[in-house]
Amino acid sequence: MTYIKEKGIALKNVENELSIATTKDKNLALKKVAESIEKNRKEILKANNKDVEIARKNNTNEALIDRLMLDNDRIDGIIEGINTVIKLQDPVWESNEVWTIENGLNISKMTTPIGVLGIVYESRPNVTVDAFSLALKSGNCIILRGSSSAINSNIELVRSIKEGLKNSNISEEAVQFIEDTNRDLVLDMLKASEYIDLIIPRGGKGLIQFVIENSTVPTLQTGEGNCHLFVDESAKLDNALDILVNAKTQRLGVCNACETLLVHEKIKEQFLPEVYKALKDKIELRGSLDIKEIINVNVAKEEDYQNEFLDAILAIKIVNDVDEAIEHINKYGTKHSESIITENLSNANKFQRKVDASTVYVNASTRFTDGSEFGFGAEMGISTQKIHARGPIGLKQLVTYKYLVMGEGQIRK
Repeated sequence: MTYIKEKGIALKNVENELSIATTKDKNLALKKVAESIEKNRKEILKANNKDVEIARKNNTNEALIDRLMLDNDRIDGIIEGINTVIKLQDPVWESNEVWTIENGLNISKMTTPIGVLGIVYESRPNVTVDAFSLALKSGNCIILRGSSSAINSNIELVRSIKEGLKNSNISEEAVQFIEDTNRDLVLDMLKASEYIDLIIPRGGKGLIQFVIENSTVPTLQTGEGNCHLFVDESAKLDNALDILVNAKTQRLGVCNACETLLVHEKIKEQFLPEVYKALKDKIELRGSLDIKEIINVNVAKEEDYQNEFLDAILAIKIVNDVDEAIEHINKYGTKHSESIITENLSNANKFQRKVDASTVYVNASTRFTDGSEFGFGAEMGISTQKIHARGPIGLKQLVTYKYLVMGEGQIRK
């Protein structure tokens, strides 16, 4: 029996049991997991320190190490995320669509779990717990495949999850983790359509593309984030600068960080020097020759406007108006998160309607595109596709539905 098949059978054996679990039992299980993570906090941090040390020896850049790193505050955040999921309404077995057709048949559209979820993800060990929590509350079993860079952290986190489930009415078999870092197992997972109902890739462009091209299991892709900030001519420049600094520098290695700044031609002489002053010691600025005439930047290449840097780099471009900004974003963006800073309501409306992205902001940082910030407690990732789910993937995006039809002997004529 293959490694993935063995885990798939274990998941299928408890799938029906979990799909009909009560909200009370699911919430108790999550509570016990949160308590287990708290109890094992020192062991989790010790394991994470080992992963971080290995990453540094491998000369991993600091932005990516930040994605990998756990500390007490982040452990607190993981536990808080579980507790938020506990408080959220159970999305299973809900219906707001009930109707009776002419022959008397009563039809209800009811939400149900998808079944068995698989997630393939990179670096961030908090995803292990976020993905598990959302899967459990939505009545889904889950198989987790994290990256080798976080293997020690993930092993310890999954051990804590299973320890918590042992003290509940939910089987610990409802979560499976691929401890073997052999990359061939990812391909096996992508072909395991007999056992897995949905695969969610969460990571960089290479990972996502590999999953899309090789999976026979349906996929819900989360996307890379080449996110833009457009500062319109009517913008309050102090606000725009604060938002830019936050969107670019708060955390460099995250998918909702700003990677490209677009500046209206009419404010370039006022705004660009302020940008330079605020970012010159923190961020490498890359721009076109017309920008280099105003501030000291490295000359940008075409690919700089296409890249998700996940690093201390910002591409800058001057545009003539909101229409050119929209055109640039729709050409180079990854349909993740985009923002306009403006006091012009017409431009704000046009930007939000015409920009093709999962999340479109007016006068706010792109850093808010996050399941916890949206009130979802956690997220499976940010979906940049248009079918089934878009934006932060929370509980409501992890259910499907079926039609329940009640009759009294009706036959079709």
